[in-house]
Amino acid sequence: MITIIGSTWKELLRKRVMLLTLLMTVIFLFAFWFVAKTIGASLHDGTYNPSDVQYIIAVYERSAMILSLGFFFGSFVIAFLSIFSSFSVIAGEAEQGVLQALMTRPLSRLSWYMGRWIGFVSWGIGYAALLFISILLVAWAHAGIPGDIVSLARSFALFIFVVPLLVSLSMLGSCHFSSTGNGVLMTMLYGAGWLGGMIEKVAGSVQIDQNIAIKPLLTIAGIMSLVMPADSLQNRMQAELFAVNELQGLVNIRSLFGFFGVGQVPSNAFLMYSAGYMLVMLLLGLWSFRRKDL
Repeated sequence: MITIIGSTWKELLRKRVMLLTLLMTVIFLFAFWFVAKTIGASLHDGTYNPSDVQYIIAVYERSAMILSLGFFFGSFVIAFLSIFSSFSVIAGEAEQGVLQALMTRPLSRLSWYMGRWIGFVSWGIGYAALLFISILLVAWAHAGIPGDIVSLARSFALFIFVVPLLVSLSMLGSCHFSSTGNGVLMTMLYGAGWLGGMIEKVAGSVQIDQNIAIKPLLTIAGIMSLVMPADSLQNRMQAELFAVNELQGLVNIRSLFGFFGVGQVPSNAFLMYSAGYMLVMLLLGLWSFRRKDL
């Protein structure tokens, strides 16, 4: 299995997937630095008195705004890296005859599948950690970082959890669809989950009791989130990072950031559902690969 994990990393380097991702990340961080500098400029030009309560609130708002913008981009990068690194892992190699050659060796399908899964997931988590730290450093340089070490650890765990979830679903799809078909399917599923999150953010700014038409939209958004929980996990990650529940009466996060804000905060039950979702997708992928005719 270790050999398969190593070959997965080498394949990602050979296909230059990570190189292109890192290049685009550097460009993003360069632009993000100047955006964060502009947002946090008012904290350093004498507009606020550092001993005033309003200064503390302003620091929280500016830092939360910077982090929201950063993680809005970061969630897309992590998702597409997870999807496009693994969407053709089975269908593509089966079409090229690579799997037929590997399966003749004393290597079980379980070991091969899990080796590939661990390789993609570990690579994605490593990149997610690098991106997470980079965004925090930019925010810290210009406005500070809200929360404590516990909230940072919780938000980081939720941020990287998207990687195994998407890789599990992508590898399952690769057992049943062609490389192109699976790539399109995964992109559409992720887009549907993102659209569901946007609907919830828009509906959250409307008084539901006075707008009956919003209720069907919320039902549709909930179904989308169940089919693809990635965007909802991102909302919970930001809620943990910004301590939304504790500061609900002091700062209105939703009105402050609009489409870049937190939206509907998923419950702990939804986190358990997401973990079960990921595990079921992984087990279904293993079962499908064992039954697949190579």
